[in-house]
Amino acid sequence: MATALPPLPPYEPPPPDEPLALPAARVIGVLQPLGWLVRGFADLRRCAGLSLLHGLVLALIGLALVALAHNRFWLLAGSISGFLVVAPVLATSFYALSRAIERGEPADLDLILKTWMRWQYSRYAVNGGYWSLVRFGLLLGLAATGWVLTSAALITLLAPAPVQTPADFLRHVVLAPGHYLFELWLTMGGLMAAPLFASSVVAMPLLLDRRVNVLQAVLASWQAVLTNPVPLALWAALIMVLTAVGMATAMLGLIVILPVLGHASWHAYRDLLDTTRLPERLPPEVAP
Repeated sequence: MATALPPLPPYEPPPPDEPLALPAARVIGVLQPLGWLVRGFADLRRCAGLSLLHGLVLALIGLALVALAHNRFWLLAGSISGFLVVAPVLATSFYALSRAIERGEPADLDLILKTWMRWQYSRYAVNGGYWSLVRFGLLLGLAATGWVLTSAALITLLAPAPVQTPADFLRHVVLAPGHYLFELWLTMGGLMAAPLFASSVVAMPLLLDRRVNVLQAVLASWQAVLTNPVPLALWAALIMVLTAVGMATAMLGLIVILPVLGHASWHAYRDLLDTTRLPERLPPEVAP
């Protein structure tokens, strides 16, 4: 005779997921972004060689975009703005240098190399390791590509005449009578840029500094923006104006401006978020 099986235990639902741990957003003054620029310039002076070299590399990327699309301005307009979308990722070196300066650690080439190469050794680490930075960079890259394609499609399909040069863009897009292409182009750009800015304003420094995943970093960035909408609107305007000034100098001004903005973004992160309750993202050789 078969032995009766014991009754099944009563069903117990799984415990609810724990809420994502987010750093507290601090309230800052309206003009505090100006202080970030001052502190960013101070960091630039303390590691001028590495910062300016990195700024030169970024300026050369901008010049390469201009050279590749100089006679296809419909593509150049989207490419330059797409380049700005991924700028928070390209500025990772500046965050690492500013963090080292803040901690009194060496801000040297070895630090830069480790910052960019650590992801190879921590792919299975908690919260994705440094792969989190790579993932977020890929997401921004996809967003930039989407904007480049959208911008090119708007200009090529809706412009009353071919747009090949800056003069064509001014004549057929900005000043075209009876057309609202420029307004549509700006609106589409703003609709894409605003959420990207809100998602990335402090996300990359947070991913570099603390053991959080991409979703936590993006939510913390939005939290900082919603807590300080006016100061961060000023910060966004300063970034756009200073970047435009750098581009207007045949990209040469970007050699200094981009490092200052990169270092300043670290100080923005430190002022906007209280991360004391989040674990540090330690190098692979010392991580638990």
